[in-house]
Amino acid sequence: MIDRYSRKEMTDIWTLESKFDYYLQVELAVCDAYAQLGTIPKNAAQEIRKNAKFSVERIDQIEQEVKHDVIAFLTCVNENLGELGRYVHVGMTSSDVIDTAFALQIQDSGKIIITDFDKVICTLKNLANNHKNTLCIGRSHGIHAEVMTFGVKICNWIDILTRQRDNFIHALEQIRVGQISGPVGTYSNISPQIEEITCKNLGLRAAKISTQIIARDYHAYFMQSLALIASVIEQLATEIRHLQRTEVLELEEGFAKGQKGSSAMPHKKNPVLSENLCGLARVVRANSIAALENIPLWHERDISHSSAERIIFPDSLTLVDFMLNRFNNIAENIVVHKDNMLKHTNEFGGIVYSQKVLLSLVAKGLTREQAYTIVQRNALDAFQNHGDFKANLLKDSEVMNLLNMNEIEQIFNPQAFLKNINTIYERVLG
Repeated sequence: MIDRYSRKEMTDIWTLESKFDYYLQVELAVCDAYAQLGTIPKNAAQEIRKNAKFSVERIDQIEQEVKHDVIAFLTCVNENLGELGRYVHVGMTSSDVIDTAFALQIQDSGKIIITDFDKVICTLKNLANNHKNTLCIGRSHGIHAEVMTFGVKICNWIDILTRQRDNFIHALEQIRVGQISGPVGTYSNISPQIEEITCKNLGLRAAKISTQIIARDYHAYFMQSLALIASVIEQLATEIRHLQRTEVLELEEGFAKGQKGSSAMPHKKNPVLSENLCGLARVVRANSIAALENIPLWHERDISHSSAERIIFPDSLTLVDFMLNRFNNIAENIVVHKDNMLKHTNEFGGIVYSQKVLLSLVAKGLTREQAYTIVQRNALDAFQNHGDFKANLLKDSEVMNLLNMNEIEQIFNPQAFLKNINTIYERVLG
């Protein structure tokens, strides 16, 4: 197998120069396969590999006349090969080159995305370990629910991203297919053996069947994995945005020395990086719809998919690469306001301990309905009148007839919420 990959920037993979370089890799691999089977002399294949080259400027000149980018590319390459050019592109059709080269670009891009994932997950694991016991309030419907820890919140993020990493790897493996099958995929002028050898040497699987192109459900499935990645990044970025609101202020994006948040209001520190990620997620999701639209092509092949793919694949892969790196930067520099997190767990005299009071009263012999009425009465009074839930309980004779001071103190001990935190950590972090 040819090892093409060295650490590249995502944008390098999708330049015009790079695209034609991938085309050339496919053509050279086919020549090598022919030489391996004895169809062309081995020294000819070696000379082709040594001398084959192209110029984007020259390809552009030729394309102005021939109006076909693959023909322009082949003409340019053959100008440098002389008589050896007769061994290039034998029995192939343009899509053999395009789709197989496209698969190589996607695979190399995928390696970058996987590296990005690993970096983000590592950063979040450090954050989770640092805040395993940092008390914060859990919310449902945006409303205070019960006490948890910020570390547990991060464990959920890790689980989500790990799952999307696994999904992405599966989608990347699914699309690791090439084709060298000729017009309408019947191998009319080329042997299936050439396809097998070529794809193997390029690190691809030969498609079981191709119809001059590789079926576009492969590509749509891959694009859905990118849309999922973008969407879960938006999920996490939205959480940060909510927690940075002034009235919450449990988290803040890092704010560099000299940074300014508003042209008009000097006090502002805005979650602009997270907002940016939410916007970019919309673009990636929209691109995934175009990939679905590319599936129903006419008969064995048309090229209505091609123009869209030249936009949506480099854009989406570049955006997801950018989004993972930007989110990692946010996570590395996040400011955690532990004091505000703790304060919110105790608001209104700890009304978020209501379920523990409820269960304690039930354990003393009340029905659930009786206990619920008592607890809700005291909790809503504290909430509506900016009062103190715990103080209300201590003044409620129905409560105090069943629970003593020590029992109430135990109910309001936040550590009771954390008794199974280690189990969560073991499941997520091992």
